[in-house]
Amino acid sequence: MEKAFNRQRVLLDHLRPSSSSLHGTDSSSLSASACVAGDSAAYARTNIFGDDVVIVAAYRTPICKAKRGGFKDTHADDLLAPVLKAVIEKSNLNPSEVGDIVVGTVLAPGSQRASECRMAAFYAGFPETVPIRTVNRQCSSGLQAVADVAASIRAGFYDIGIGAGLESMTANPMAWEGSVNPKVKIFEQAQNCLLPMGVTSENVAHRFGVSRQEQDQAAVDSHRKAAAATATGKFKDEIIPVATKIVDPKSGEEKPVTISVDDGIRNTTLADLAKLKPVFKKDGSTTAGNSSQVSDGAGAVLLMKRSIAERKGLPILGVFRSFSAVGVDPAIMGVGPAVAIPAAVKAAGLELDDIDLFEINEAFASQYVYCRNKLGLDPEKINVNGGALAIGHPLGATGARAVATLLHEMKRRGKDCRFGVISMCIGTGMGAAAVFETGDSTDELCNARKVESLDHLSKDAR
Repeated sequence: MEKAFNRQRVLLDHLRPSSSSLHGTDSSSLSASACVAGDSAAYARTNIFGDDVVIVAAYRTPICKAKRGGFKDTHADDLLAPVLKAVIEKSNLNPSEVGDIVVGTVLAPGSQRASECRMAAFYAGFPETVPIRTVNRQCSSGLQAVADVAASIRAGFYDIGIGAGLESMTANPMAWEGSVNPKVKIFEQAQNCLLPMGVTSENVAHRFGVSRQEQDQAAVDSHRKAAAATATGKFKDEIIPVATKIVDPKSGEEKPVTISVDDGIRNTTLADLAKLKPVFKKDGSTTAGNSSQVSDGAGAVLLMKRSIAERKGLPILGVFRSFSAVGVDPAIMGVGPAVAIPAAVKAAGLELDDIDLFEINEAFASQYVYCRNKLGLDPEKINVNGGALAIGHPLGATGARAVATLLHEMKRRGKDCRFGVISMCIGTGMGAAAVFETGDSTDELCNARKVESLDHLSKDAR
């Protein structure tokens, strides 16, 4: 085995970058123990070489109620432009250095939204040489955009990119356009892809025994935590105020305004929520009070290779560690996080107990409570500043919003918070999750676990 380790050491010496990029690491850093450590040591090696993917900026707009909130008269491109501009200006980065902008978005017609995003990039000051595209994985689209950019940086397509999210549910309500293929009637799972999301919430509550009181309590807690976070200024570091207009529906008069806070957060109680009637099923438990709000908003995340960030002297807000998307039964699509979170955590070489904070999208209280209970998570670690039940759920923007909320909270907690997870369920039956690490706490092999087998080594090393 020693012969194999020596061979690997020689190979690594050939591959090792110049000493100036090793951050003070000597030639013994990649020892035999690093090779034996297996997958859990992978990120330590990329950290040494400076080619892991880091986040240097993450911002969002306020999240506002669709149709009646602060952005009801704001065009979608005017939501995206301010956060694109912010990630560049606040990092003092030359916008021409960005290799790609990927925007998660769901409801608008694809070609129209793609054009709006390109227009927003120009409003934000990007030159014509910077490309942009959209991605749609339903409720995880914003997180998928961040993951796509991270993957492209890892693949060497470019060194700097922006993952963003955008949704105006005022301009683009949830609706099916055109006829449905009659073939769907003979495929139950395909038919379940068309179920209203509220019906899938009722399915989760009924199948897994999530009570109405548990759901209402989750909503009360979400509003309470979000209100406290707003009052104490916790969201100020992540929110970019948006200068826009409000149009009086009666007179048509336009009034200039600057929106700087989420406007869906309420002071609510269990007694208040108990008065609400079920929306999707006569004897059901899903109400307007324990469902996520229909919302407008946007977010943007600036990612780059670690070596680039260090060369530019940019503070590292977080490190992108892993991403996983999984499929589940469309009829109970809300269970997605319960499957996706363990997959993403395992891919990062971690265990659930290693995670210090979770941002789990509260599409419905039923599925949020189920996922929390199924995974046995500490409630004190989840959505500590409230979630979508209070803040809102602008479908394509939620993932980017959650990245900003998670990483800024991790930064506030410092060394007491190392790993964080973002997850959400996805319409048509999926779940997605990603693992992030705080930017200033990486160390070598700290997460190396005992290896039970040597299957990952070459044959002559076993």
